[in-house]
Amino acid sequence: MGIYIDSKAPTIVTINASNSALSIASNTTIAAIATPIGRGGIGIIRLSGSHAYQIACELTTKSSFVARQASFCRFYRASGEIIDEGLILYFKAPHSFTGEDVIEIQGHGGMVIQNELLARVFELGARQAVAGEFSYRAFDNDKLDLLQAEAIADAIDATSVAAANSAMRSLTGAFSTLINQLLDQLIHVRLHVEAAIDFPDEEDVDFLSDGVIEAKIESIQTQVKQVLATAQQGQLLRDGIEVVLAGRPNAGKSSLLNRLAGQERAIVTEVAGTTRDTLQETVVLNGLTLHLTDTAGLRETEDTVERMGIERARRAIEQADLLLLVYDITQDADPIVLAQQLFGQLPAPHKLLIIGNKSDLVKNAIPTNPMSKQQGYQQVNVSCETSFGLDTLTTVLCDKVGFHPPENSMIARTRHIDALRRTARHLDQAYEQLTVFAAGELVAESLRQAQQSLGEITGQFSADDLLGKIFGSFCIGK
Repeated sequence: MGIYIDSKAPTIVTINASNSALSIASNTTIAAIATPIGRGGIGIIRLSGSHAYQIACELTTKSSFVARQASFCRFYRASGEIIDEGLILYFKAPHSFTGEDVIEIQGHGGMVIQNELLARVFELGARQAVAGEFSYRAFDNDKLDLLQAEAIADAIDATSVAAANSAMRSLTGAFSTLINQLLDQLIHVRLHVEAAIDFPDEEDVDFLSDGVIEAKIESIQTQVKQVLATAQQGQLLRDGIEVVLAGRPNAGKSSLLNRLAGQERAIVTEVAGTTRDTLQETVVLNGLTLHLTDTAGLRETEDTVERMGIERARRAIEQADLLLLVYDITQDADPIVLAQQLFGQLPAPHKLLIIGNKSDLVKNAIPTNPMSKQQGYQQVNVSCETSFGLDTLTTVLCDKVGFHPPENSMIARTRHIDALRRTARHLDQAYEQLTVFAAGELVAESLRQAQQSLGEITGQFSADDLLGKIFGSFCIGK
């Protein structure tokens, strides 16, 4: 627990151990370095709050600044010595990112100078912002909703162009617009149902059985399913998938990793057991981010170090979203039998993709195991030596996880998927209660729960602990 006192506003601010932005008084002025740690041409310190403008004036000894106009200044210590020189940008409330007065101090990029400037800003009355506090204030002041706030962090963390573009669509409000349209329709249906309950004899019409409410619920169900499908693609764009390469020693796992990564990341030799530990690499294939893990070859060995690597390999296999069994087609005839031997039990078909390597060494056509196809297992034959089959492998990988994002895809998170699924479930219950039981009160309650679940996505119905968890994952300067 930390205690900070804002000398410009006599408010004691408590920050709990989890750095939750929700526990912070919003009437203080906050400051933080907004640029990455390290050397750079420019370093930016951001301030937000009612005293940001006054602090800028005292820091520079200037009497005023023009909003949205850069001003060249020198930045001074309390003794009058110069700390640095650069630009001051002033954004007057409410026309700023946070909706408060915002000052951006642009000086030279270097940790010593930046820390001196930040310390001076604290002397003048600001306090250190916690993670995500700038974005939380923007959310709290209705400058952006929760979806847009999360999209800021997603845009920063994007690992592919497709993910960055999707994050920007969410940031500019495309995802929020879809959710708000659905919320409007849900509210309209709720009003219709409530009216039918409150005025059952109005005009001698049974509103619950005239087909209007049923049609409206069906329409919303269809739209929620469509948004859920888009969100699932967006989640794949954001998070990618954990893929583990496993197999016997010398099957070509490290060679495949190098081919997919486009560089020599793993050491490859003809000596069995060369790979003795897990090796991670992130690659992007057709927009899909793969968090690849190369593992030690699975075999019985007396080598202590290799045994430790094999144990790590088995732990990685258990945690994988998708397992690539790489085998040497010149040595092993039945990959299904091999998988059972290596893994103890056969993984489910949706979690296993069989990779037949060294196809360049086989003169005749490689026979397909009829049992593996019958059981639903897919196999792709490649050559890590010649790159044969790698394009096919990329296509199959995307198909395997259902990755086919539309051009207008939007970034999404696990909590969005969960909220949409709960919304769909409540809508299904409302439909059943209407069409089977004609229970108006139960229909109304299910629609209320659907609206509440959907509203969590944009922050209309979010608990404080959820907000704190979301904004606490941000950068300090955001």
